[in-house]
Amino acid sequence: MPASLLPVALCLASALTVAITNVMVKRGGDVLTTRAIVALVMAATVVPFAPFVPLPPPGTWGLIGLSMVVHWVYQLCAIRALHRGALSLVFPVMRGLGPMATAAFAALFLHEHLSLLQLAGLIAASLSILVFALPTAATHDARRLDRAAMIWAMMTAVGVGLYAVADTRAARAMETPFTFIVWLFLIDWIGVTAVLVWQRRGRVIASMKPELRNGIIGGVAGSISYGLAIYAYTLTDAAAVTALRETSVVFAAALGAWLLKEGFGRRRVVAAATLAAGLVLMQAAG
Repeated sequence: MPASLLPVALCLASALTVAITNVMVKRGGDVLTTRAIVALVMAATVVPFAPFVPLPPPGTWGLIGLSMVVHWVYQLCAIRALHRGALSLVFPVMRGLGPMATAAFAALFLHEHLSLLQLAGLIAASLSILVFALPTAATHDARRLDRAAMIWAMMTAVGVGLYAVADTRAARAMETPFTFIVWLFLIDWIGVTAVLVWQRRGRVIASMKPELRNGIIGGVAGSISYGLAIYAYTLTDAAAVTALRETSVVFAAALGAWLLKEGFGRRRVVAAATLAAGLVLMQAAG
């Protein structure tokens, strides 16, 4: 495969698998518990590889710690968004606005800047998100719930931008990106699991049992997705990686309609296609 196409292939595979992870989390019903299982499974998947990757250089532990905090904030915002809103509402917002947030933070902290064509693609993609924000619920209470879900989804998008930049800095500081992938997953489960133990005091095991299947599938998919994304971050600009990866909204729309029986609607189908086109333009213009 040509070197220029490798990041594209990695990001498309990552997009499909991150969509699978979020569908599994939403499908389980208990979003917090399923997300905690996903994090635990992701940690378990890298344990066999831990002895075979170099330890992080001593000067990079601060970068790893920063990534951990950002990931925990992102996860908790995503849990709140998925708990309050339909996948077809919150997922395109939380993932689709991620590239804009990433581009802003990457310009500020990584000194990476987009070309005019890339910027045009980013704007087209982000504006399409406004279509998803238009109210569709029939009742006042349902629309109010949608607005709350949208706020959490937008906060999640900010988290996407922050972790993309934080992880890019950390991964590039390692001898190999696989060191960061392994240590990220080994530590990442702690935050969401601590919240689960606090929220489900005395019934943690009971709440986990019915969510195991969805959590395991989501965790394996999550490991593949983020491992591919981290590797891609070391090959090209962070904003471009995040942009192409967020074609996951189209995969999530299809999976949501199939597995969750969520009506996506013609308006959101067109918006998802516009979003994907803008993100692909952003990558192709790079």
